[in-house]
Amino acid sequence: MKFTKMHGIGNDYVYVNCLTETVDDPCETARFISDRHFGVGSDGLILIKPSDKADFMMDMYNSDGSQGAMCGNGIRCVAKYVYDYGLTDKTQIAIETKSGIKYLDLTLSEGLVSTVRVNMGAPELKARRIPIISDHDNVVDEPIEVDGQMYRMTGVSMGNPHAVVYTEDVAGLEIEKIGPGFENHARFPDRINTEFVRVLDRDTVEMRVWERGSGETLACGTGACAVAVASALNGYTGDEVTVKLLGGDLTIRWDREANQVYMTGPATVVFDGEIEI
Repeated sequence: MKFTKMHGIGNDYVYVNCLTETVDDPCETARFISDRHFGVGSDGLILIKPSDKADFMMDMYNSDGSQGAMCGNGIRCVAKYVYDYGLTDKTQIAIETKSGIKYLDLTLSEGLVSTVRVNMGAPELKARRIPIISDHDNVVDEPIEVDGQMYRMTGVSMGNPHAVVYTEDVAGLEIEKIGPGFENHARFPDRINTEFVRVLDRDTVEMRVWERGSGETLACGTGACAVAVASALNGYTGDEVTVKLLGGDLTIRWDREANQVYMTGPATVVFDGEIEI
C-alpha cells in the first residue's frame, strides 16, 4: 500500500489515496499503521476517497481503530494532498466528512499549498446533541467530578464532542492520568475529547488535548475550534483567537452572525512510502 505521512501542526496521520489504492479493513489497518514502534507511527489513518456530493471524501480512523467523524488538522492535509499531488487544480474545494461537507480555501506558496482555511461549520451547543448528559440545554461552565476531583467544563461539538476545561497550569498538567477519566466518563455517551486551556489574554489561549481513541496529541483542529467558541461563551476572549497547541498555532474565528467557525493553519508533508499490510 502506498501512503503519505502528513501532519497539521504535529497532529500526524497516514494518508492513503483511495482513488488508486484499496484498504479492505481500515480499522485494523489504522491500528497497525499508527503504531510508533511496529508501524509507520501516527495519530491515525485518513483515506481520501471519491465523493458524489463534494470534490473528495475524507474517511478517518483513530489510532485505536475507531472511526472519527471529523479532524480539523487532517482535513487541511487532505486539501494539501489533493492539490500538491495533482488530483485537483482548484484552490477552493469541498470535502465530504461524516460530519458534513466542509469548504476549504487553499493558499499557495511556490506552487504548493502552505496554509488552508476551513469553514468548520456551526458549533453544536445543545447538550443532548454533543452528546453530554446534563440537566441543562447547554453546558457552559458546568461542574463535573472526574476521579474524585471537581472541574468545570463547557461542551461544544464541532463534528466531534468536546469538553473544554480551564486551568491555570497547562504545562504541568498530568494529562495522561486525567484524560482517560474524562474520555470514559458516564456523562459522555460517545466518549469525549477534552481540552485543558489557559487563557493568556483576550486574543490568545493555550491548550493541551486528550483525544478519544488517540490519547494526547500535539494538536486537534476541532478541539481548537471548540476552545475558541467556549472561550467566547465564557467571556474570556473575543470571537477571533490564536490557539497555541503543543505542535503550533491555529487562528480560529467564530462568525456569530452567520454562526460559522473558521480555522486557518498549515499542512505539511513528511514523507511518501510503501508498506505491506
